[in-house]
Amino acid sequence: MHDPEGDGFSEVADEQLDRLEEVDPDAFHDVLLLCTLVFDRPERAQAMSSAITTTRGIVMRLPVPGRSPLKVFWTTHGDDGNPRIEAVLDHPAG
Repeated sequence: MHDPEGDGFSEVADEQLDRLEEVDPDAFHDVLLLCTLVFDRPERAQAMSSAITTTRGIVMRLPVPGRSPLKVFWTTHGDDGNPRIEAVLDHPAG
């Protein structure tokens, strides 16, 4: 997957999405739906997410419905404060 804007997806997330598209197109589609939610309605996505505090700040963890433990990790860091998908990976709750 390639982000035409160049900054809505981290390089890590872009690579993870490429792999997911190859091995599980249905899960890939489900993740893209969540990414759209993050970009279009970040306040709603934040309400559905849990937060993790890292050395680089707060990262939101949004579970992919029906695909546990797959999660979308996203932030609102950056100069513009717009959402950015940081990673997509299996991650246990809690």
